[in-house]
This record gives sequence, C-alpha cells and structure tokens, in this order.
Amino acid sequence: MKPGNFLAFAVLVPALSCLAQDTGSTAQTDPAPASTATAPTSTTAVHPKVDDTYVIGPGDVLAIAVWKEQALSGNLLVRPDGMISLALIGEIQAANQTPMQLADQISSKLKKYIQDPNVTVVVSQIHSKFIYLLGEVAKKGPIEMTPGMTLLEAISIAGGPTDYANTKKIYILRHDGGKQVRLPVRYKDALKGDSACNVQLKPDDTIVVP
Repeated sequence: MKPGNFLAFAVLVPALSCLAQDTGSTAQTDPAPASTATAPTSTTAVHPKVDDTYVIGPGDVLAIAVWKEQALSGNLLVRPDGMISLALIGEIQAANQTPMQLADQISSKLKKYIQDPNVTVVVSQIHSKFIYLLGEVAKKGPIEMTPGMTLLEAISIAGGPTDYANTKKIYILRHDGGKQVRLPVRYKDALKGDSACNVQLKPDDTIVVP
C-alpha cells in the first residue's frame, strides 16, 4: 500500500468507527416513547403522602407494595364500585377505608398464601376528592384534590385572586366533627414563604376569597 493511501485509510477508519457508534446510540434512543408511557407510574410513587385519616374513594389510584412479592405489587385504580382486584385474593373493597385499614385487610387475606405478608398502601393519585373555591378567583367551583395540596396550590389552579380580591380576609370553610368551622388564613405570609401559613387542605374544604 502506498504511503498516501495508508494515510487516507488511517484517517477514514476512526471516522467510520465514530459513525457506527453514533448510529448505534441513535438506535438505542428510538424506544424512548415506550419508556415515556410508563413514566407516570414511577412518578406517582414520589407524590406526598395523604393524611392517615384519608378515606379512599372510587377513581383514586393506589400504589400497593407487598414486600418481596413483586407480582402482587403495583398501581391499581379503584373502580366505580369501590373495588380493586388483586392476584391470589381477588376482589377486595377499597373505598371507604383508610390506606392503613386496606393494607391490614390485604395482609390478612394474603396470610393464606404468604407467611407474614408485609403490605403497604399509598394513595398516589386522588380523583375522588374535591376542593371548592368561591369569590374573587379567576375560576370558581370544584377542583380535583391532589395528595398534599396546599392553599397556594389550590388558589393557583383557580387562576389566582382577581384584582378585586381582599386577600387579607381569605378563609377556609372546613367540616370538622360534623360542624362547619371557619379558618382564617394569612395569604400574603404564605406567599412570602411561611410554610405554616400555607395550609394543607382536606377533602371538601371550601376556600373563600372575598
């Protein structure tokens, strides 16, 4: 091989090698849309946990984990009839129970098949509970509650206070022990970053913006 041809070959081989690597990496990224479809499943696991007294309802999504039993673990939608379906134990009532109560019930039924089952239930998505906004907000009416929803989040979803709102007199109406109580809030302090003023909401809370 002539020196000139050898030099051209030496330059061409690395270039072709880089092209092959680029082509391979491109081929590996093609399946990205498929993994994107499963992204919400992993994301829901990091949602804030709801209160221990939260009552599960139809439409909620539950992350159920049975320790060392991956086949029995996963995300389940609570059907309109309030039921969910699990391997081995079949149909089980989820609605009108707290996550801890449901976990205990699942654990009890699994004892027939698994020794000392360790079950956890987390509400990863809420679709059965609502927060209501009234008064001087851009969008009045109900909004779907999310785990850990706060005063600022709810008002933001409603489009924020209008120019006519008296933000010093915002309050929350909440059902507590069969009675409706009025909870004044310090909206401006919440905006400044005071987490104590950014009240965590409960199902059926009504935020009134005068």
